[in-house]
Amino acid sequence: MTESHENLLAGPPPTLLPDVPEAREALESGAQASDVAARFPAYPAAWATLADEYFAAGHAVTSYAFARTGYHRGLDQLRRAGWKGHGPIPWAHAPNRGFLRCLYALARAAQSIGEKDEAERCLQFLKDSSTEAAAELTGA
Repeated sequence: MTESHENLLAGPPPTLLPDVPEAREALESGAQASDVAARFPAYPAAWATLADEYFAAGHAVTSYAFARTGYHRGLDQLRRAGWKGHGPIPWAHAPNRGFLRCLYALARAAQSIGEKDEAERCLQFLKDSSTEAAAELTGA
């Protein structure tokens, strides 16, 4: 008799977001992130790109707004993919990167506008979701 023993101490399985090839290819081909976000408003990578562009241009509040939009759109997708509010969101799975970038961008912009508690919560959420993403995005 073969017995299957489930590891009851294991955490939830990794959550993998679906790819959106048309949106991804548009960004990769150099389309304006604002055009991609307008056409694919649920695509977090477009919002992450906008957040990065505006932060680099010195517009932290606008960056914060774009990052927050992408973060919430990403949370909706994560929940639809079975995420229960915790567990790994692997950086190695490319479609997850838009959400993880938004999470980092939100932390960065929050810190910049004096929202220290939110910045810390977002960075902890990033580390809890993907240590690889945290290292990649923070340079640590």
